[in-house]
Amino acid sequence: MEFSREKRLKARLAGDRRGDLYPHSLQFYLQPPTENISLADFENFAIDRLKLLKVVENLGVSYVKGSDEYKSRLEREIRKLKFPFRALVEDDYDARRKDHISHFILRLAYCQSEDLRRWFIQQEMDLFRYRFNELNGDLVEKFLKYVNLSYGAISKEVKEKLAVQLLNSTPGLSGAKVEELEFYKVPLQDAMDLFRVRRVYLLNAFAYVPQTDIVAIVLNNFRTKLSKALALTARSLPAVQSDERLQPLLNHLSHSYVGPDYSIQKNIGKISLEHIDALSVKSFPLCMRQLHKALRDNHHLRHGGRMQYGLFLKGIGLTLEQALQFWKSEFIKGKVDADKFDKGYAYSIRHNYGKEGKRTDYTPFSCMKIILSNPPSQGDYHGCPFRHSDPELLKQKLQSYKIPPTGITQILELVKGMHYQLACQKYFQLTQDVDDIGFSLNHPNQYFAESQKLLSGGREVKKEPSEPESSQQKLSSQKSTNSCSIPISSNTEADTELEGLDAYFTED
Repeated sequence: MEFSREKRLKARLAGDRRGDLYPHSLQFYLQPPTENISLADFENFAIDRLKLLKVVENLGVSYVKGSDEYKSRLEREIRKLKFPFRALVEDDYDARRKDHISHFILRLAYCQSEDLRRWFIQQEMDLFRYRFNELNGDLVEKFLKYVNLSYGAISKEVKEKLAVQLLNSTPGLSGAKVEELEFYKVPLQDAMDLFRVRRVYLLNAFAYVPQTDIVAIVLNNFRTKLSKALALTARSLPAVQSDERLQPLLNHLSHSYVGPDYSIQKNIGKISLEHIDALSVKSFPLCMRQLHKALRDNHHLRHGGRMQYGLFLKGIGLTLEQALQFWKSEFIKGKVDADKFDKGYAYSIRHNYGKEGKRTDYTPFSCMKIILSNPPSQGDYHGCPFRHSDPELLKQKLQSYKIPPTGITQILELVKGMHYQLACQKYFQLTQDVDDIGFSLNHPNQYFAESQKLLSGGREVKKEPSEPESSQQKLSSQKSTNSCSIPISSNTEADTELEGLDAYFTED
């Protein structure tokens, strides 16, 4: 049952105790929501939070966390998606409600595997860190009480008495800074990480932690609780999945893509077969460039490659007639004669275009589908090179494509951290000669479209001013080996439809 506007209006007239549900803009998400919402809200809330977490991941790799640029871009996205963005704003019930409900929906979707849990925890922690650092001293204390962390700020008198000890035991603080900052009295067992690196003053089994470091302790507490909660959610997931309304949504939320499905070909008929070789170098993402080269070299692709590359070519504008001509002209150069192609392969291409079988208009694969499904085996060329290639082979491939050594190092660092789509974004930057691509890359056809805009002058080239910290230093300082790139989508039918297409591509 959905809460109606009338019921909400009555609640306001009755005294509006909604603030009791969310007294603070920040929380540990300890209590699940109990209200009923519509399936539309269920999906929309979840997709908006996925968009936000994806932005958190992208910004965390592109900028130094906590820098002015990082904070301004993240606040802009939080505002746009209507999540709580300022702790001082008290009248933001709808934003707090959305924040609460959407977090628990994604728990259901992201508890299903260790990789998903790891990614979800990392992004939620980064989002939490940003929000916590936006709190002033009074709100920090209010929040600590709200989550039952008894870390009280010491009085001015105590701070003056311990000023010398606090200054000597807390690196990087001046006397004026010690006087300005709040210090919290924290049980030693909760501050062991700071104690190990000699960053706090100890007295009678308590650590005196400055406000700048209290976030590390609170984050550790948040991570522990969230990790346990995800494990418990995974155990109860079968009961939730038995609901036929939720099961399809949850199955797709963890690896879906939000954006155009590229089934509508805006450039239909505008791509010439003679130009594909040149386009593969200028505007194809690495996965499609790899497939195109393998097809030209071997005059054949196995079914996984034909599906991935064929749908991509359909998405960039190849007509059915062009596709038949393209594949036939290449296959007959190998071991397939014209008659065998017409009998064994032409049907699957027509099926691809919705002219056979169920006549479904199949859509090109998103990055997520390529990364997470049907990994390549020996003799295959499909998949994501950043996800499925050996790092040394990937390095050699990038060198052969004239990627500069510094760029290769940056890409390999992203791959090592399992940021596969961000590695592809870096490849885009290096091959298209831009410093800020201005979008989050989630689809091979998106890569092609954005490249064509740049080459045709339809998109402004963004060059950022040089910063004192190099990109490599950013990658080193923000390196997180515990997270992976997960794209997002709302197209829940496409993957199901594609399952039926596999049967038509099984012949090698």
